[in-house]
Amino acid sequence: MPSIRRVLPIGAVLIVAICSVAFHNRAALPAPVQALEIQQSVSVPFRFVALGDTRFTESTNPGVANGPIRRAIVQAVTQEKPAFVSFGGDIVYRGDKAGDWAVWDAETSAWREQKIPVYPALGNHDLHGNEKTALSNYFQRFPALQEHRYYSVRLANCLMLVLDSSRDETSGAQGEWLRGMLEKIPAEVAFVIVVLHHPPYTSSSDAEKFGGGHSSRSPEHALAMLLEQRQSTSRARFVVFAGHVHNYERHQHGGVTYFVTGGGGAHAYPVERNPSDPFQSNTVNYHYLLAEVSQQSMTITMKRVELVDGKAIWTEPDAVTLTVP
Repeated sequence: MPSIRRVLPIGAVLIVAICSVAFHNRAALPAPVQALEIQQSVSVPFRFVALGDTRFTESTNPGVANGPIRRAIVQAVTQEKPAFVSFGGDIVYRGDKAGDWAVWDAETSAWREQKIPVYPALGNHDLHGNEKTALSNYFQRFPALQEHRYYSVRLANCLMLVLDSSRDETSGAQGEWLRGMLEKIPAEVAFVIVVLHHPPYTSSSDAEKFGGGHSSRSPEHALAMLLEQRQSTSRARFVVFAGHVHNYERHQHGGVTYFVTGGGGAHAYPVERNPSDPFQSNTVNYHYLLAEVSQQSMTITMKRVELVDGKAIWTEPDAVTLTVP
């Protein structure tokens, strides 16, 4: 019995100590990051611009980016007076270089003067180099994001979900958030817009047959499966804007329309297109997309540009209209 009397106090002390450590460790843990839900006041009809892979940079190497093309696109976007600009990543060439971001600041100053909101998705070049420095540069330009790497924006009859494709889109905290958003789409939403950098579908390839290219990846394949499954039971129309491939593509799978809009100025290359691809082209396509939204439809037009004797020549090689029941 004496031995038992000695053990009990020691055990009690140990229990108290363990509970105390657990309490302090729990208190030291950071609070869960709350999902960012941006609300922009806009009325239908309205228009917005989607583009990506501009690679703003202080480098003059044409193998990195085409500065004159990029500036022509920025000027044209300004003249569109869009409700907002959706950016599919690779805004700059080197995310941790202040000089590249200074070029962004200078060349897009008209957007800020006109108070055009920009909703970006992170691209791999935006995270280039020292990631902490790169993210600091990125969030400094987009304070409305409150340092969130994925977020939603509600705009009239549209719900935009902006994803961070440097992380798995369908697992972890981002995947849990995404599934939750797709399960509670408001009844009045006609279009769900998904924006990310890496495309779920592309006819491009890592083989770089024409001097450049990227294959689609398995995380984005899983994302496409999730979106198409949700599309099958949703009244809203799903549309995806991605970049990474420096050209233009349009694909249709499971009722979801997928765009590759990576022609914002990064060194472009042709794509070896499949015969079944809705859009066919054997050349480069520097461009941006103009989306015009009404109550029951969204028309997306590809605005292609090329420079001829220093003059910007614009054409519209592709357009599609999406409608809801």
